[in-house]
Amino acid sequence: MKKDIKKVLIINIFGIGDVLFTTPVIRNIKESIPQVTVGYMANQRTVRILENNPLVDRVHVYERDFFQEIWGRSKKEYFQAMARSLNEIRNEKYDVVLDLSLNGNAAFLMWLVGIKERIGYDFKGRSPFLSRKIPFKGYEGKHVVAYYLDLLKELGLSTKYRKLEIYSSPEDERWADDFCKENDFSKDRKVVAVFPGGGASWGKDARFKRWPAAKYAQLINKMIDKLSCEVIIFGDEKEQDICSDIASAVANKTNSVCGKTTLGQTIALLGKCSMAVVNDGGPLHMAVAKGVPTVSIFGPVDSEVYGPYPKDEHLVVTYDVSCRPCYRQFRKASCDHITCLKNIDVNDVFGNIEQVYINLKEN
Repeated sequence: MKKDIKKVLIINIFGIGDVLFTTPVIRNIKESIPQVTVGYMANQRTVRILENNPLVDRVHVYERDFFQEIWGRSKKEYFQAMARSLNEIRNEKYDVVLDLSLNGNAAFLMWLVGIKERIGYDFKGRSPFLSRKIPFKGYEGKHVVAYYLDLLKELGLSTKYRKLEIYSSPEDERWADDFCKENDFSKDRKVVAVFPGGGASWGKDARFKRWPAAKYAQLINKMIDKLSCEVIIFGDEKEQDICSDIASAVANKTNSVCGKTTLGQTIALLGKCSMAVVNDGGPLHMAVAKGVPTVSIFGPVDSEVYGPYPKDEHLVVTYDVSCRPCYRQFRKASCDHITCLKNIDVNDVFGNIEQVYINLKEN
């Protein structure tokens, strides 16, 4: 099978973390079949990450909201737009698709354009058009990356590469260098990135992944006082309120770039930091992929499944209660108290930060 593969398409239309989870898959494909062409179908939010990855040869954008909007406006326009997207993929003549969408639509469309090998997890029997379907109830018991890598075994490919990868453009790297110079970051002081949001994947339910802003403010004050470090607060435009609340409650000077950076600039500036303190979400995996040690805070979600991968120097802080983790099979329990998140103590998080900080100084 391996010798017959010339072009592979990966479909993952989820968030930043999910796309980064597939980067070891891409690396293993390229190392196993050096001349292979790798295409990727993703949503608009993650395109920047893929376009900067030298191992990805072609990016196809599939934005579900865009197609739904057209459908509501004009059925004719919808079918024309869909035909253009499908023809773009058909013209590439992919041999294999690794379908990570967990729904039947993608497999059907890939069958329609003539991709013979369609491999993926068959979630609740929703994907009858997969040519090789692996029964699947949800990501449990092992990390999502391990699930993704298992699909390569269906192609007889190696899975020895397991690190996440992320790349910055030269323009974004220059921007990050200029930012550090303008803010006079000293080489003698460590720079800590703080992401008090949780990325965009959970939308209106993001609060279930966010450690309280007041505790983040206490933590930042403690880090600056005890560790004499610089702090940069990161976040997107929708997280400006929580970032502002934290910045106004911090007694010491901090740098906030919340809502002021592009995704590429965020990735580049993150790479200038010595460590990152983050909630569960895409920014955590960006830091891991960039090689930045992390201390992450997890509530309802199982860190063994969705946490930093590989663990290496990354530490996870949790507060265990009997109902945790309650996020299973892509659903969270109906919970308003979020005890597992709110009860995480500032001193516990700081203790983990100190541990990482000591390791940084020793190295």
